[in-house]
Amino acid sequence: MAPSGRGMAAAVVVLAALVALALYGEWNSEPRPSLALLAIDIAVGVLGCIAVPLLPRFPAAGAAALGALSAASAVATPLAGTALLWLASRLRLPVAVAVGALGVIAQMIRGLWRPIPMPLEWWFAFYLAIYAAIVGWGAMTRARRAVMVALHERALRAEADQARREDDARRAERTRIAREMHDVLAHRLSLLAAFAGALEYRPGAPPEQLSRAATEIRTAARQALEELREVIGVLRDDDTTDGGGTERPQPTLADLPHLIQESRDAGMALHVDDRVADLAAVPAGIGRAAYRIVQEALTNARKHAGDQPVRIAVSGAPGGRLVVDVRNPVGDGPPTAPGSGSGIIGLTERVGLAGGDLEHGVTSAGEFRLRASLPWNA
Repeated sequence: MAPSGRGMAAAVVVLAALVALALYGEWNSEPRPSLALLAIDIAVGVLGCIAVPLLPRFPAAGAAALGALSAASAVATPLAGTALLWLASRLRLPVAVAVGALGVIAQMIRGLWRPIPMPLEWWFAFYLAIYAAIVGWGAMTRARRAVMVALHERALRAEADQARREDDARRAERTRIAREMHDVLAHRLSLLAAFAGALEYRPGAPPEQLSRAATEIRTAARQALEELREVIGVLRDDDTTDGGGTERPQPTLADLPHLIQESRDAGMALHVDDRVADLAAVPAGIGRAAYRIVQEALTNARKHAGDQPVRIAVSGAPGGRLVVDVRNPVGDGPPTAPGSGSGIIGLTERVGLAGGDLEHGVTSAGEFRLRASLPWNA
């Protein structure tokens, strides 16, 4: 990352102060340098301060140039060290090592033609250690920055994944709510349509029958509202909880006789073949799925089959499969109530989640058949 304008200006001011201190130290060293050497020191200091702002654009060349200036004057040493640290913290290690080696060579050259405070071999060892430490510090800074960037990117990916999972969960929840509401309301509203049709097409019926139909309509409407409230109340409860709430549990296969009687009261002709020894013994998960299958089949039959008979067969035993088979003749006229077409889709998803199979379609005998096979673990 390139430094900002203010940051670069501050760096130049600080480095110029270091150059001034180096010039002061050179002038007061023993023996005192000649005016020619002092002129070289001043020229190196000025060139170095001019080269510092070019580092962001030419990092390797700029750091190498400042390191090479160290061969002429000690004034360039703080500039060369700072440039090497900046380079090592941003570029690959081989580049920093090469520039650092150039700086050590430049210091050796200066030690050959200008006075130094120690023997040449110690001078070499001293600057070799200094430049190695600078390169190591810069490389460690670069590695730490890379780790921080990687952690930041990982955090961003984790947040994105979490947001995606939340979106998927919301979509799944909306689908489940829509499926439950369809199963409940479509059945009740189809009953309302059936009773209302009886009132419409038989206005001259005896008052007792009209009153009974009106009562059934009111009852079905009240039950639809109650079941809608119950569905909203229990949709977010886990199926494995002990049901400590006050809501009525969702229907299972043990409620099938009530569903059949309710449809018969609405005028449907049903032939039921129940071969399950104890409906209440069916596990709640597959029992609820089987109940919804029959409920959806009856709803579709009321819409499309009119007054024609519907055959329902339920069979199975623990350790095998629970099979639900519903058939009704295909009607010739338009449906008695509009449909969304999502009922079968919802049943397919429900049966799939229970580990079962669902078949539907028109048979060669002209009947619409809805058959589900669900695993019934012992």
